[in-house]
Amino acid sequence: MRRRATAFTLLEVMIVVLAIGVLISIAVPSMMTARANSARKGCQQIMRALDVAKAQYAAEQNVPEGAAVTMSDLVPYLKREPKCPLGGVYNLGTVGSLTTCSIPDHVPADL
Repeated sequence: MRRRATAFTLLEVMIVVLAIGVLISIAVPSMMTARANSARKGCQQIMRALDVAKAQYAAEQNVPEGAAVTMSDLVPYLKREPKCPLGGVYNLGTVGSLTTCSIPDHVPADL
């Protein structure tokens, strides 16, 4: 009695490759969207923390509302100088105004 070799046929391999391709084509756009949303939310949290640091700085130093603020003024109120997850630049503005990011999609959460 002769044994038949057990192996995958070309058709079976092609079906598996096709199934993997379909799953990847579904997963990759979702992961890219999730990454962008995560970066935007992280930036919004940093802007919120900068606004809190501005308020603390203004209260402790008796800085009037509308006065300009620099990052060096706020570093003592933060653990480290924050950086936008996608490389944007923060515009601190003045005391009493919201911090903004140079990336248009990163708007302050309070708006």
